[in-house]
Amino acid sequence: MAGLSLRDLEYVVAVADHRHFGRAAEACAVSQPALSAQVRKTEELLGVVLFERGRRGVTVTGQGRVLIAQARRILAESQHLFTLARSREGRLSGPLALGAIETLGPYLFPHILRPLRARYGGLELFLHEGRTAGLLDLLEEGELDLVLLSLPVNRTGFAAERLFFEPFLFLHAPEEPLARKRPLELADLASERFLLLEEGHCLRGQALALCGLTHGSGRRHAASLETLRHMVAAGAGYSVIPALAAEPDPRLSGLVACTPFEDPGAGREIALMWRASDPRDAEFRTFAAFLREIAPPGTRPAMPSRDA
Repeated sequence: MAGLSLRDLEYVVAVADHRHFGRAAEACAVSQPALSAQVRKTEELLGVVLFERGRRGVTVTGQGRVLIAQARRILAESQHLFTLARSREGRLSGPLALGAIETLGPYLFPHILRPLRARYGGLELFLHEGRTAGLLDLLEEGELDLVLLSLPVNRTGFAAERLFFEPFLFLHAPEEPLARKRPLELADLASERFLLLEEGHCLRGQALALCGLTHGSGRRHAASLETLRHMVAAGAGYSVIPALAAEPDPRLSGLVACTPFEDPGAGREIALMWRASDPRDAEFRTFAAFLREIAPPGTRPAMPSRDA
């Protein structure tokens, strides 16, 4: 054990992340020969080949995947030593990795970053965007500290606080006949012209459920909300869009419009989530309370709730 250091584990994890010794060395601010030598030393110490080296790059071996997953947990727990010490300060400070789902982050971050920097001057925020499953994996592995996502989440081992309710809007071409229907109901959208996001986006499943649909087969898909907006502008159909993402784009003026739904439940609940084992639980709940205070216009603040 004395021959294995946390730095050695950081090198191993970096190679696994970058699949390249040179890029891993650059990320760790060390020379490639030094990193390669330490990785080989670690493999010899463990008696396991962690990586296959080939012309096309680096591949993690079967045994390597298991051991590297454990290395990530060890590094995350070692970081907890410092977070435990900082928790006595009563306010978050230092590095904080905050993730958000792709259909939320680009539209929420501009609203909250200025007030966050004013309230938490000692905080070094590192932002990350992804889809729900990937974000939760990173959170579980200690790569992220907090995640902003849409409820519900069917995973255990996490704590959460509801932040706000974000309504959905009907995204359509200005001449769309459905936009003039009163009352406009979600079930009215259930046709072949209803555009969806790709599999993996939680917004896709929420839109289908709200419209009373069980699957999206046969419908056209978009990789992102911006592509979805462009497809509507191109006349491909209509869709739903979260309120924060509905800010007009002057370049698409006259091509797209947004109309509210009559149903007040047409939308999604946004929550802040973290590992239930994280010693900063109290600080994270205070952080969530502040995010509720600065909820963006067009949303409805949620009531505080433990483990949303």
